[in-house]
Amino acid sequence: MDDVLTELKSTRGRWILAATVLGSGLTLLDSTIVNVALPAIGRDLDADMADLQWTINAYTLTLAGLILLGGSLGDRYGRRRIFLIGTVWFAVASALCGLAPNIETLILARALQGVGGALLTPGSLAIIQASFVRADRPRAVGAWSGLGGVASAIGPLLGGWLVAAPGWRWAFLINPFFAVFVVLVTLRHVPESRDELAVGRFDVLGSVLAALALAGITYGLIERGTPLPLVAGLVLGAAFVVVQIRRSPAALVPVGLFRDHVFTAVNLVTLIMYGAMGVVFFLLVVELQVVSGFSPIAAGSALLPLTLLMLLLSSRAGEVARRYGPRLPMTFGILIAGAGFLLMDRIGPGSSYWLEVLPAASVFGLGLSAAVAPLTSTVLATADERYAGTASGVNNAVARTGGLLAVAAVPPLVGLVGRAFEEPRLFDAGFHRAMLISAAMMAIAALITFFTIRTNVLAPPDEVRAAPGENPS
Repeated sequence: MDDVLTELKSTRGRWILAATVLGSGLTLLDSTIVNVALPAIGRDLDADMADLQWTINAYTLTLAGLILLGGSLGDRYGRRRIFLIGTVWFAVASALCGLAPNIETLILARALQGVGGALLTPGSLAIIQASFVRADRPRAVGAWSGLGGVASAIGPLLGGWLVAAPGWRWAFLINPFFAVFVVLVTLRHVPESRDELAVGRFDVLGSVLAALALAGITYGLIERGTPLPLVAGLVLGAAFVVVQIRRSPAALVPVGLFRDHVFTAVNLVTLIMYGAMGVVFFLLVVELQVVSGFSPIAAGSALLPLTLLMLLLSSRAGEVARRYGPRLPMTFGILIAGAGFLLMDRIGPGSSYWLEVLPAASVFGLGLSAAVAPLTSTVLATADERYAGTASGVNNAVARTGGLLAVAAVPPLVGLVGRAFEEPRLFDAGFHRAMLISAAMMAIAALITFFTIRTNVLAPPDEVRAAPGENPS
C-alpha cells in the first residue's frame, strides 16, 4: 500500500481525479444513454414494455443489491484492485449488451453490467478519500461531483446522436473504449489502499438475500401473472432484515444506523423521491419520441437544464442547508420538483420544447437542486463518523431501489403494457397518469421531510440548541 498521500494540484492528483471521474462517469453515461435508446431497442429486438422495463431494471437490480458488498470488497482486498475489476467487468458486459442478438440476451447482459457497476461505483469515492491529503478532499469530492454532472449532461446528447447515427448498439459498445483509458490511468497513477482494520467474514448471505428479494418483488410487479414471485420477494426481504439484526454490527447494513429516526426518515424520503424520479426518467424520453415526435437527440437533451441547474445551484443549496437547516430546503425543493412533474403533464402530441418541455425541466431542476445536497448532508450528519461511508452506501442503495421498484410498478399500473411504446395515444394516456402519480409521490416525500427532519441536524454538536418544543436527541 502506498502511504504517501497526494495533493490535488499535483500531476498525480489530477490523474487520480481523472480516473475516478471517468470510471464513475461510465455508469452515469450508460444510464442516460440507454433511456434514450429504449424505443429503438424495442423496435429492433421486437420487445414489449415489460422487456424495456427489464432492460432498465436488470441493471439497477444487481447494482442496488450488490453495491454495499462492492464497497466492502474494496475495503478488504484493495480499492484500486476492485475498481479495476469493476471497470473491466463493466466493459465486457457492455460489449455483450451491444452484441446481443435478442432481448433476453440484452437483459442478462444488463444484469452483468450492474455487477460491474456495483464493484466500480463505491471505489471511485473511496479512492479519493484514501489518496488525497485531508485538506484537499473536499475540493476533490466537489470536482468529482461537478465533473460527474458533466457526464450526466453529455450522456443524453451522446445517446441521441448514437441512436440516430450508428445505432443503439453503440450506446453500449462505446463503453469499452472509455474503460481502456480508465484502466491504463488507474494502473499508472492510482495508489492502492485498503482498510487495515477490516476483519471478519463478509455478509454474503445478506447480499444474496437482498438481491433475491429485489428480484422477486421486481418480477412480481412487472409480470403480474402470479403473486408468487412478489410474495417470495417479500418473504426474502423479511429474512434479510432478520439476518441484518442478528449479525449487527458486522452486517451488510448495520441496523444501529436506523436507531436515529432522522436517518430512517431521510432514507424513506430518498426511496419515495427517487422512485418518482425513476418513473419520469424512464417514460419522458419515450413520450417525447413516440408521442411528441422529437428526434432521439432532441429527446435526449430535454433534461439538459436539469443537469446545468444542479451544477450551478447544488453547492449553494448545501450552504443554505448548513446555515438554516435542511428541513425547509428539502421540503420546498421536493415540492418544486413535484410541480415540474405536473408541468410535464402538459407534454403531448406536437408539444413545443420551448413552451412545454423547457419550463417543466427547469422547474424540476430547480427543485432537485434545492433538495439533493441537503438530503445527502443529512444522511452523513445522522450517522457516526466511522459509519459515514456505510451510511452513504445505504442511501445510494435505497435511491436505486426506489427507482427499481417504481419503474417496475407504475407503468403496468397506468396501462403501459404490451407494445404500448408503438401506440402514441395509448402511451400518452399512460404517461399523463404516471406524471400525476410521480407528483403525488413527491408530495408525500415533502410531508415526511417537513414533519421528521430536524432543523438543527447539520449543526456541530456544540452548537445544537433545541427549538421550542423540539427534542434535539
